[in-house]
Amino acid sequence: MGQYDAILPTVTDRLPAAVFDRASPRTRILANYGVGFAHIDCEAAKSRGIAVTNTPDVLSECTADIAMTLMLMVARRAGEGERELRAGDWSGWRPTHLIGTKVSGASLGIIGFGRIGQAMAQRAHFGFGMKILVQNRSAVPPEVLARYNAVQVPTIDELLPQCDFVSLHCPGGAANRHLINARRLDLMRPGAFLINTARGEVVDEYALAQALWFGTIGGAGLDVFDREPQIPQQLLDADNLVLLPHLGSATRETREAMGFRVLDNLTDFFDGRAPRDRVA
Repeated sequence: MGQYDAILPTVTDRLPAAVFDRASPRTRILANYGVGFAHIDCEAAKSRGIAVTNTPDVLSECTADIAMTLMLMVARRAGEGERELRAGDWSGWRPTHLIGTKVSGASLGIIGFGRIGQAMAQRAHFGFGMKILVQNRSAVPPEVLARYNAVQVPTIDELLPQCDFVSLHCPGGAANRHLINARRLDLMRPGAFLINTARGEVVDEYALAQALWFGTIGGAGLDVFDREPQIPQQLLDADNLVLLPHLGSATRETREAMGFRVLDNLTDFFDGRAPRDRVA
């Protein structure tokens, strides 16, 4: 921060308040490469006169694709099946082999109904005929709910017992740390599945491991983790868990669009215009 006018952090670059403790930092803008910015202490940046921007919109579709991928994989036990094949342990078709859970027509609870949550609803409702339940911090406009024939549920505690699948699309940060904890996992149906493509800190990983090992939920799919890239061994050893290495936005088109969005924000900022994606 003492050498550069602009810094382009990613989700793995932690920028707590202590980072900003310089008498006179040279940096004027943190142009974050990604939509989430909970890894940046925005209040500390603001107090130093440093702007913060992000890259919304451009990764919604691909992140929703990954959420659907995780949901289908864990429901149909695709990860277990591939591991069995690669290990040479498949003995052939049989009626009771790797029986999974039907996705079509099931109920899906979406926690956080912003751009990505709505993209998930689009795929689930129109592609798989799923019943959509929504929990969001603010009221979702009726016309948006009607688009997916969705119902907004007042609280997470009311949502969880009604769903066969629960997909997280809420912000990270301190306010939502361990939003899904042991108590809330106990509210889920015994055969239900949890999908997280939001932020790792939203889920209490120890509590999730307990729920998976004791079978109090059916399974889970994770693309994000609390201490990336470190993954707890209890999760790695759980067969009813599908894990991906933070691939939500990992398509060429999306990663390029994110980069150009960063450049647009930088250009606007240094040309004296307000960056359209400014968050602090």
